[in-house]
Amino acid sequence: MKISYKSCLEACQQCLVDCQNCLIKMAGQESINDCPQCCVECIDACLACIKFMAADSAYAKQYALLCAEICEYCADHCNAHEHDHCKRCAESCKKCAEECRKIAA
Repeated sequence: MKISYKSCLEACQQCLVDCQNCLIKMAGQESINDCPQCCVECIDACLACIKFMAADSAYAKQYALLCAEICEYCADHCNAHEHDHCKRCAESCKKCAEECRKIAA
């Protein structure tokens, strides 16, 4: 049975957009943790995951699991800030991690 990646692809795309926005808005600002560096890693993880799901790769599950772990890491760091863009990023990361874990299961 073929796996449906639709909701995971959408979550990865939204996460990528929100991480990019967070990264841009945090540029030049002081940070108490790995935000915005985590956003850079999360963007790359989402892009890779999207590519492997789009190709229906035999490795899509492994990439989804790694993406979930990176998204959870990013969510933790962004959620520690009070900025709206960081909170939005953290929520997108959490949603993406949930969807990626479903694919990885």
